[in-house]
Formats: sequence, C-alpha cells, structure tokens
Amino acid sequence: MKRKITQQLIEWKYSPSRKPLILNGARQVGKTFILREFGKQNYKNTVYINLESNSAISSIFNDNISPSRLIKYLETETNERILPNETLIILDEIQSCERAVTSLKYFCEEAPEYHIVAAGSLLGVAINRNQTSFPVGKVNLMRLYPLDFEEFLTATGNELLIDEITDCFNSMVPMNEALHKKTLDLYHDYLIVGGMPEAVKAFIETNSYIDPRLIQSNIIDNYTADMAKYTSNSDAVKVRACYNSIPAQLAKDNKKFQYKVVQKGGSSAIFGASLEWLKQAGVTLECQRVEQGTLPLPVYADQSSFKIYMSDVGLLVNKSQMSVNTIITGEANIFMGAVTENYIAQQFAAKNYSLYYWATPNSQAELDFVLQKNDKIYAIEVKKGEHVRSRSISVFKQKYSPDYTIRFSQKNFGKTDDVLSVPLYAAFLI
Repeated sequence: MKRKITQQLIEWKYSPSRKPLILNGARQVGKTFILREFGKQNYKNTVYINLESNSAISSIFNDNISPSRLIKYLETETNERILPNETLIILDEIQSCERAVTSLKYFCEEAPEYHIVAAGSLLGVAINRNQTSFPVGKVNLMRLYPLDFEEFLTATGNELLIDEITDCFNSMVPMNEALHKKTLDLYHDYLIVGGMPEAVKAFIETNSYIDPRLIQSNIIDNYTADMAKYTSNSDAVKVRACYNSIPAQLAKDNKKFQYKVVQKGGSSAIFGASLEWLKQAGVTLECQRVEQGTLPLPVYADQSSFKIYMSDVGLLVNKSQMSVNTIITGEANIFMGAVTENYIAQQFAAKNYSLYYWATPNSQAELDFVLQKNDKIYAIEVKKGEHVRSRSISVFKQKYSPDYTIRFSQKNFGKTDDVLSVPLYAAFLI
C-alpha cells in the first residue's frame, strides 16, 4: 500500500543531518512492511533483524556496542554485506533489547555513514518500564499511524477522487452530487474498515466487511495480550479496564474522560499511569481541553480535562459492537457522533496535529477541536450528519475570532457566515 510516510523516509535518507531513525507506532500499523519496501526501493540491499524473535543477534548487544564491532557481527549472522550509504539496516522490535536502543547513540556519533532505522511498537512503554537510557538528540523520530482516509482512497483504487476533493476544498465549490454521494459511501466504508493495513487489504480483496472485522478483533486481542506482556499483573488489569471503558466514555454527552466510568471510586492516582501506557503504546489518542482559544494553545491546556479516542476508528466501531448497517444506512444513532469525532481525531493525528478541544467552565458551550498551525487557530465543529445547527461555534468565534472556522458534516462544500462547510471525507486536507 502506498503510504505518505515513504516520502519522509526518502527525505531522511538524503538529509545532510541524518541520524539513526526510530519509527514508532502501534502494533500492526505497517511499520515493518513500509521499512522493508523502502529498503527494497532505495538501497542496494537491506539487512533486517527482528530483535524480539532472534535471540542470537539480540545477545550481540549485551557486550561492546561499538558500531565497528556490531557491523562485523551483524554481517556474519545475516550473511549480508553492510555497506556505508548503500545498505539499510532495520532493527525491528527494538524495545525488546534496551542495549540496541543505546547503540543508536554510538552509530550517530561514530558511524553516521551507516543508514540504520529501528522500529518499535512499544518503545515508549519499554523505556518507562526499564529506565532505558534513551539517546536523546542522537536519533530522528517518526510515527506511523493507521491509513488516513486519503491513503484509504489510494489503496481502494479511488486516487482520482483525491484531486476532485482537493479542488473543491481549495475553491469551496460544491462537488458534483453523484461524486459527493460516492465519496460519502467510501467514507462509511472507512468508518467500518478503519485504517489498519491488514483490515484494508482484506476489504480490498473480498469487498466484504466480514474479514476486516475478524482481523480487527484479532488486533484488539493482540493489544490486550501486550498489556499483560509489558506490565505487571495488577497493572495489566488497570490498563485493560481503561481501554475497555473507551466506548462508554465516548458515549456520554460529556465525552471528557472520567475515571469513575472505569471503576467506581476511580481516580488519576489509580488509573493515570494506565492511560499513559495506552498513549505510549500508540493505541489511544488524547485530546486535551484548552481554557482559551488563543495562541499558543499548549499554555492554555488543562492537564486534568481530556478526551480519549481510539487510534483507529474501525477498531472503535468493532469494540463498541456497533451495527455495520447503522453506519451504511445512516440510521439515527447517538453513538455515531462519537464515531465521527474519533474519525476526525484520527485524521488530525496522522498529520501530527496536537489535539485540543474547548469548553466553557460550565460546559454550556463546547467546540470539538481547536488546532494550531503556523500561528493560525482553526476552530472545528464536527457533525455526524447533515443537521448542523449549533451555538458553540458562534460563541467561540465571538470570543476568540479564530483564523479559520470549519464545520465538518455530510453536507457538500460551501461557506456561510465565514464558516467553511467541509464534508467529513475531506478532513485529511486540513
């Protein structure tokens, strides 16, 4: 599948300030696949090592981790020549070998001519658990997310629609109604299938929702297994409880995360570390409340008020056991609002936006998302259908005069009273 991060990897390869690269991301978002394809297309050869499954190579890092020694051993163990600037070295599941993480510092300082990239699904979790010395300032960092809707369109053979969506977005001229309906249908497909590569692949091959749903269930089971593998028994119970509570959290009128929903009498002291684990593992997205909608947003963030979304909307639909027919037919359902918000959060996270929302202290007015980019404030309201009446966006506009005011819904492109009407399927363009 064509992924936008490939271009970032190419820029990394040719960067004069290139350092060893760590590619983060949740399990099964496609890190290994994309790195192997990148190596195949851009290097003379690729040396791939899985540090979790290959204990013989992992043990090499227990002793002297000077690059010259490691290169000789890696060549011997893999029977591959490792050539400066011509070979891509992939260290997969690097979180399972903390000395390998430390070795990246020495590759940066002593052997920058070697192109080395590490992939880690739970690297942040492992570092917090083991107090591993992270090579701060000695590595480049990237994060891979599930496919966003633009990548989904490309994968499903609808790449030409991207140009049409982009043209309409830039001009704010409504799309042809037939194309608008077709793209909404694809958007509904995406809500069900999500962006996990294996689920998307199954959907493309079968043109059915059945296999993607089975794959999603398996991914959720694997995430749950990781919670037991990378935490103590008592902590695993808390992490699972937080994760399992997400659909219920989002089903509330006030979607702010509440510890009492996880467990009666729950608190930050009990469950705060568990939420952080989920975030570090890449399986959730955090959206913090801001008390003011002015620059710079981070200084107005309320650390105690936040929403938690799942990193993939398809996994949320699966985990909440929402009916596929409800999404396809547009049947009235309160939880569709939460699904739609989760979708928007996922599109923004894939573009590396920090996620914020705004609410008045009494919660009488609330704006779904507030973004900051290039010293501009984007006020964003999300509606699940075509009904778009709301006073919150007007209250925010009057109070803070944002640079851009956008309302996402299933309505076509347009503009009313300085509010841009943008179809939900165009969120990847913000």
